[in-house]
Amino acid sequence: MNRLDPSFLRAPLAHRALHDVKDGRPENSRAAIKAAIDAGYGIEIDVQLSSDGAAMVFHDYDLKRLAKDSGPIQQRSGADLARVILRGSDEGIPTLVEVLGLVAARVPLLIEIKDQDGMMGANVGRLEQAVAGDIEGYLGPLALMSFNPHAVQQLAIHAPLVPRGIVTSAYTAQDWPLLPVGTRDRLRKIADFDSVGASFISHEVEDLGAARVADLKTKGADILCWTVKSEAQEIRAREVADNITFEQYLAKHPAK
Repeated sequence: MNRLDPSFLRAPLAHRALHDVKDGRPENSRAAIKAAIDAGYGIEIDVQLSSDGAAMVFHDYDLKRLAKDSGPIQQRSGADLARVILRGSDEGIPTLVEVLGLVAARVPLLIEIKDQDGMMGANVGRLEQAVAGDIEGYLGPLALMSFNPHAVQQLAIHAPLVPRGIVTSAYTAQDWPLLPVGTRDRLRKIADFDSVGASFISHEVEDLGAARVADLKTKGADILCWTVKSEAQEIRAREVADNITFEQYLAKHPAK
């Protein structure tokens, strides 16, 4: 088990980078990444797979909400996606390789692998392999995570030396209506933490009081959380979490 670099537990992590579309900084954009670096924050980003196997820095499965186009991102090539303009900017969608070059080891980078199976199942591997190839040789503080434990298991195979974690949740039927009850129950219990060699979780902030979170913390796991949206919520979250992922306000840097 590889532990998070200590820098992940100091500077707050900007969720999808330091985004504010009203200021020309869309989610996961170059502008948002540069703003987070300038402010000294760690960065959390998401990656999806293009049709030709490129890891693209983008959150949604469909382009419509975030880009001036529509349709599944998986049906477009990396070169095509680079020309798709993000809403609120003049930028195309960046590749993970480009973002690694932008960050250049200056701040910790947390990469969420979006579930490619669709139902948190085992039909994954291509995106994890693409990410592993892209990050090979990167020297800065880096960590990988996914909601899907099968994806985390693939990361253990393809990038075994990089710290990995599971993104975790209360998995209510209201928030996850498409997942079968049995799948929600297993994921809620974080049953795969040990088997995939995870060293941390990033847990839903409203559910940080869950007994399983306390159990993992007692056993030495690092506890991150998503997504803190106010200073008041941050104060409560830090009663449990070792660090926060934030948006919609500027988190304070802890006293050194």
